[in-house]
Amino acid sequence: MDFDDNYDDSPDCELEPYFSEGEVEMENLSTCDSSDHDNDYPYQVLKAEEIVGHMLKKIKSISGIIEIPSTITRILLNHFNWDEEKLLDKFYTQNRSDLFKEAHIIDPSSSAVSKKNNLIIESEDCEICLVSLSCDLMTGMECGHRFCPDCWDSYLSTKIIEQGECQSITCPAHKCDIIVDDETAMNCIKNLNAKTKYQHLITNSYVESDKLLKWCKTPNCNHAIKVSYIDFKPVSCHCGRTFCFKCNEKWHDPILCDLLRKWMKKVDEDAATSAWIGLNTKDCPKCMAIIEKNGGCNHMTCRKCRHEFCWICLMNWKEHNSNYKCNRFESHETNERLEKTRSSLRKYMFYSDRYLNHLKSLELENNLYLVVGDKMMEMQKMDMSWVQVQFLKKAVDILCKCRQTLMYTYSFAYYIEKSNQFSIFEDNQQDLESAIETLSHYLEQDIDEEEPSEIKKKVQDKADYCESRRKVLLDHVHEGYDKDWWSYTNLA
Repeated sequence: MDFDDNYDDSPDCELEPYFSEGEVEMENLSTCDSSDHDNDYPYQVLKAEEIVGHMLKKIKSISGIIEIPSTITRILLNHFNWDEEKLLDKFYTQNRSDLFKEAHIIDPSSSAVSKKNNLIIESEDCEICLVSLSCDLMTGMECGHRFCPDCWDSYLSTKIIEQGECQSITCPAHKCDIIVDDETAMNCIKNLNAKTKYQHLITNSYVESDKLLKWCKTPNCNHAIKVSYIDFKPVSCHCGRTFCFKCNEKWHDPILCDLLRKWMKKVDEDAATSAWIGLNTKDCPKCMAIIEKNGGCNHMTCRKCRHEFCWICLMNWKEHNSNYKCNRFESHETNERLEKTRSSLRKYMFYSDRYLNHLKSLELENNLYLVVGDKMMEMQKMDMSWVQVQFLKKAVDILCKCRQTLMYTYSFAYYIEKSNQFSIFEDNQQDLESAIETLSHYLEQDIDEEEPSEIKKKVQDKADYCESRRKVLLDHVHEGYDKDWWSYTNLA
């Protein structure tokens, strides 16, 4: 969630009362722990106001220890990226005046206040617009610079709305680097949009500085996930999005975060060129002539040597149906006529083609929810309860989860060198792919051809088998991580 771009006119949570010296009351926070999900990774799903509660609790705790107003404590905490231990260590070991100078705030215990504040005068000039107003109407900070309400509002609103600043807004006076505290900001801002966005930016900054907190990236979702430690594990938000906490991307087991970043970067950079080459041209596996595909059929015949082969896996077409291996990459580096760069490109296109095809299938299979929804309603008219027909939705859930895992197995495989364990991985991958296609075909085409009881038995059996093959594949990959079975290639 990015409060820089998404905020509304009505605040989700008010910061103004919390940055006074009053008491902060904490409500019980709703949590979502590992018992709600199929993993052993404990975490909480927090709403925006609950995140503010965590932030204010931390501010109040540190404020009580170092005996500094909450509004100043918040700036100090932000200066140390909300690391309480680091703040306390520096506070008690570093020169106090140097610490406050580095944080661009004035020590509340200092007696160095502006002389203007001690003068008995009825009016004074705003240092920006030079309008003379009653002293009671002028506002300033401990640095001594004072401005009229309109100038304050205009200055702060511009910084917040147009520049997206909240943590580094300094005093409007020329060359003054003292940071405007939250109490002053909230009292001076008249623009409701600016006040709301200021609150959101403060909360957003707090989340982004805490490595144990991450916003859910679903548009218009204002929840964040809080964990006890960082790991390559899935977490699920209340909005339904499941993602990897370590990298905040869609859950991508079995490929690790670093390899996924490399893969996504390569796909983005090579997508246009590789897609055209991969979809439209390949070398004849017999005579190496470049062939351009101009039809939908995958049964190809080379015009030069009349060799017949499969467009997808390049296998001899006569052997293809009896020895199907379209999911396995076979290196052609032993062929002296094949240049190394062409071989590397072919390998990338092999895996990217399957990755992108499964990505497209995953997008299309979301339409199955509409298909099974109609079927569920039809079954309810045949004396089946709402609970009894949920097996169809669960089957689509499993299908999409398995399809997503299969999609990422191809990005994983691209970086893994061939070995005996990799051959076992390919067998597991092929089993999962076959199971997925069987379930997908049944849900798309055969679901209306049988009695409800028979449909339920077949759907549950096929879905359970898909999930069991997915688990076998992932268990094997993770065992390989634990036992260092996997050697990596194509990392450059």
